Amino acid sequence: MRFRASILAAYAVLGVYGGLILATLWFLDPGALTSVLRSERTWFSVRLSLGAATVAASLAVLCALPAAYALSRHRFAGRAWVDAILELPMIVSPAALGAMLLMFFSQPLGQWIQTHLMSFVFTVAGVMLAQFVTVLGVAVRLVKTAFDEVPMELETVARTLGAGPQRVFWTITFPLARRGVLAAFVLAWAKALGEFGATIMLAGTMAMRTETLPIAIYLRLSAADLAGTAALIVFLLVLGISALALTRRLLGRGAHA
Repeated sequence: MRFRASILAAYAVLGVYGGLILATLWFLDPGALTSVLRSERTWFSVRLSLGAATVAASLAVLCALPAAYALSRHRFAGRAWVDAILELPMIVSPAALGAMLLMFFSQPLGQWIQTHLMSFVFTVAGVMLAQFVTVLGVAVRLVKTAFDEVPMELETVARTLGAGPQRVFWTITFPLARRGVLAAFVLAWAKALGEFGATIMLAGTMAMRTETLPIAIYLRLSAADLAGTAALIVFLLVLGISALALTRRLLGRGAHA
């Protein structure tokens, strides 16, 4: 009985998300899909979304590698606080996170950065920053999980044989955790691709400038263009699901994803 109940629960989850996808397909119109695919504005949104998500996910994983390794292998002052703050993007909504970024750039230090280093408010750089901040905690958490699964005994043996910390990391720890790191990158990339709240707060909704695919969906829906909205949602779903499916295929059964 419990076995059947668990299967029914799995089908219920499928039914929830499958129902949403079917509801979206109900409004999909071939003419609207063709129009969307031929639109230069759509392809600008696609290029911006893909490029920004790739940059944000890459930076997030690069930052996650040393941070996750420290959390996985060392005990240091404030470790519990660092571990807890990783949940901030899940505790605080993306819109609130974007508002926090906007407020940061409205105070003196942020204004100095805007003036002398790089402008983030209402720019493409702001799109990347919003996505990066949103996925960083997730990337660190996933990479840490990958490092946790590497037996520390192997690192200890390598050190007793004379290998330094950096050599141990690049020849033992990282190769054994590479599947998890790759999975972390893809999941961070997919999350960045669909990021909306923080992006719209920091970068705005300027067409052909800061309009990502999620923002394009929002603008179409605001104009009551349900067919165009459905076409863009399907486009976003295909991109995200294809990336996840490809990663699962590459990683095989051992993937952390």
